[in-house]
Amino acid sequence: MRCFDACTALLTSLGVLALMPSLDHTQGIDYPLLILVGSLLLPACGELLGLYEPWRGRSLFTMMGIYTLSWLLTIVLLSLFLVVTQSAILYSRAWMLVSSLAVLGLGFGLRAALYSFLRLLRARGRNIKRVLVIGREHNIARVERHLERLPYIGYRISHRLVDSSMDALLPRVEALVAGSVFRRDYDEVWLSYPLSEGDTVKRIAEELLSVPVNLRYFPDLSDVRLLNHRVAKVADMYSLDLNVSPLNGPMRLIKALEDRLLGLILFIFFLPLMIVVAGLVRWRMGAPVLFKQYRHGLDGKRFRIYKFRTMRPHDEGGATCQAIGGDPRITRLGSFLRHTSLDELPQLYNVLQGRMSLVGPRPHAMDHNDHYKDVIEAYMQRHRVKPGMTGWAQVNGLRGNTQTLGAMNKRVELDLYYIDNWSLGLDVKILVMTLTRGFINRQP
Repeated sequence: MRCFDACTALLTSLGVLALMPSLDHTQGIDYPLLILVGSLLLPACGELLGLYEPWRGRSLFTMMGIYTLSWLLTIVLLSLFLVVTQSAILYSRAWMLVSSLAVLGLGFGLRAALYSFLRLLRARGRNIKRVLVIGREHNIARVERHLERLPYIGYRISHRLVDSSMDALLPRVEALVAGSVFRRDYDEVWLSYPLSEGDTVKRIAEELLSVPVNLRYFPDLSDVRLLNHRVAKVADMYSLDLNVSPLNGPMRLIKALEDRLLGLILFIFFLPLMIVVAGLVRWRMGAPVLFKQYRHGLDGKRFRIYKFRTMRPHDEGGATCQAIGGDPRITRLGSFLRHTSLDELPQLYNVLQGRMSLVGPRPHAMDHNDHYKDVIEAYMQRHRVKPGMTGWAQVNGLRGNTQTLGAMNKRVELDLYYIDNWSLGLDVKILVMTLTRGFINRQP
């Protein structure tokens, strides 16, 4: 794949160059040298960002997100090189722009085609990795059910060693190891035990050290509420982190760049529309134009959210009352703004402030948080990331007011799914889905 990406960049750039006969590139080595450097730099940047890790069973959107980041890093490094060496004037800006976009587009297309082809191949029983599973009967059955639901992943259980008694299992493992050191009919070994049987896992793993295959442990955590769990090393000790935010280190920077850059573009794009909406609100409803309210943000910290006002002035009293169908507080203009989500546009300023993200769990009223935190399990884990203008729950139909506890529980489940599976590709997917199904809101 490293050679694949390098050759794609090399041939695409040369092809664009050949299609621009007006460029004087036949003399000297300036263009070929830049093309060669860029083609080698792309896989180097991909290596740095984890583009060439195994993608079997992982998301295409995540792959495309990392490929885009690798491409962006390559462009940035090449641009810095040209600026530092003062050689940018030697190259056509039109060629650099077209060839860069062509490499990105062709790389997207070829990778998507290869990814889809491999999934189809694996679903038909080709390109399969054979797995030996060792564990308790019900744990092995759980692994089998997962693999049956995902045939395109390309894993098939070829052998099972059911652990009914440790004294009976160890001799079978020793016999297996003795016959599998140099030749075997499986590609990986998976252990599936509850966390409480760590000593058993340790003893089996020690026996399997002589077999040169991947050894994976799938702990049974079905009774534990997990949020983006991972293995980490803390104080020179290995830790299984059960609840962590995926947005740490470089990922937090990537998310911030996504919000600030794309948020600024959207803010400028929608600014004329926001000025028109503000004028209409001022004309039809009077001052104030904006509705301001405190909400809980990242890690539960308060921030002030902005919306266009959609209701007549009223006394909120104690708990915030959600709007319902035919709510007399909502004006005709306010109803239109709510149904088209135009009332949410001022939150682009919250995004530029760094208090919200373009994509994330929608922020609820503070008294709603105070109520639901004691009713819904892991409710406050929604605040492990910044709240968003749109989110996974919203593009899946759970937006607006929630009349039942079941609806709120489902929204929280989708929010936690987003946090647990966050990637740049998932953000792009949600933003695209928002364009097709996220603006029009039938809720009040």
